[in-house]
Amino acid sequence: MATVTNSPWKHLLLDALQTNAHLKQSSFFQLATVGCNGKPANRTVVFRGFHEGSQKIEIYTDSRSHKVDDLKRCPYGEICWYFTDTWEQFRINGKIEMIDSFNADPLKLHLREKAWFASSLKSRMQYLGCDPGRPYIVSETPNSYRLEPTDGPVDTFCLLVLDPEQVDYLNLKGNERVVFRVNPDNPESHEWIVEKINP
Repeated sequence: MATVTNSPWKHLLLDALQTNAHLKQSSFFQLATVGCNGKPANRTVVFRGFHEGSQKIEIYTDSRSHKVDDLKRCPYGEICWYFTDTWEQFRINGKIEMIDSFNADPLKLHLREKAWFASSLKSRMQYLGCDPGRPYIVSETPNSYRLEPTDGPVDTFCLLVLDPEQVDYLNLKGNERVVFRVNPDNPESHEWIVEKINP
């Protein structure tokens, strides 16, 4: 075991993203939360980049979705990312912060707005639809949505920010597995404990 700083797993992830960039699915991963019933809930989401150049991972979602309800009760989740060309898997868990329209911090609201405008207009339109995960009712389905390119974020747009606490990296081609953990004795120092384990 060794202790290092500066998110030593991040360069592995960036390399995997670059090497697999020609595959559209490389920008998707699975996000698991603890459901309101205490059972695991899993879904596929889109990687939106690192939060302000940090190690934190951004995800965009609808504030009416089940995952938001899950995170209100238990603010922890885990993502699983598999890159098919390089046979690499990243399991990253940590606390997830929700930045929605009710957030009182002006700086965080600015980050939410920045995320909103980083999305395509087509992606933004999704947040104008009916409540996700609810029964489909024809009469409630809008015939047309209207959203101007300069309109700010709608109330249903939510920015999720996952702050990694543990990263489990598996390379099946190299038969290598490494676990990176935030130093529990000094979590604010950005020190990571690195341990090679059996695949």
